[in-house]
Amino acid sequence: MLKDITIGQFFPGNSVIHRMDPRMKLILTIVYIVIIFLCKNFWSLGLVVLALIIVVALSKIPVKVILKSIKPIAIIITFTAVLNMFYVRTGDPLLDWKFIHITTGGVITAVFMIIRICALVVASSLLTYTTSPTLITDGIEQLFSKFKFMRNGVHTIAMMMTIALRFIPTLIEEFEKITNAQKARGADLETGNLVQRAKALIPVLVPLFITSFRRAYELAFAMECRCYHGAEGRTRMKLMKYTKLDAFGFAFIALATGGVVALNIFFQHVI
Repeated sequence: MLKDITIGQFFPGNSVIHRMDPRMKLILTIVYIVIIFLCKNFWSLGLVVLALIIVVALSKIPVKVILKSIKPIAIIITFTAVLNMFYVRTGDPLLDWKFIHITTGGVITAVFMIIRICALVVASSLLTYTTSPTLITDGIEQLFSKFKFMRNGVHTIAMMMTIALRFIPTLIEEFEKITNAQKARGADLETGNLVQRAKALIPVLVPLFITSFRRAYELAFAMECRCYHGAEGRTRMKLMKYTKLDAFGFAFIALATGGVVALNIFFQHVI
């Protein structure tokens, strides 16, 4: 399962989405997440999904990679769908047995939530797929530096977020190595009940935490040796500037937002 986690990974490319300004991609991602939660019916949600499909096609990221970003949260999606299916009592009854009551409204709500969560995860993952960690750091720093109350600590926050994203794939790889080493020594990590499997993970988690702290110390020491002092006096090799691609991206998300609002008003039945 951990092999399928692709968040934090960057896939180099020269697509339209790759060439957009990272600040605009951050803004558009936030706006897209907002309009996902503005959807009140399947028509508006379908428009949002269609917009996402167009962006994925323009990014030229393989479909297998996109599906991998959804696979690790399959349990969360299933749990959310089951809760909505059992607790929403609107519509016609489909199953009424003892304490289990499933209605058409519950099934529709469950499907609606599944599509919404998948769109949310894919849109968020697409940002890291098409933007390098360095550009994400610079984009966050320049965006939030406009706010006076965050001006002093914005670079630290951006650097922390970028390092966290950068080390997700590294820690996953380290976890796989430790797991394979323990299996080679005869450790049984895949059989038994939930408690037994949790206890079996202790020989894996302890070395993982030790390795993580060691990597953090080495990174801090390397930054100190290179006289890193945060944002003070730093320059950038590549200066960010908005282009026509960013204008098209903004117009695209504006049309999608307007379409969602119009469809919500036209179709008044709220899921």
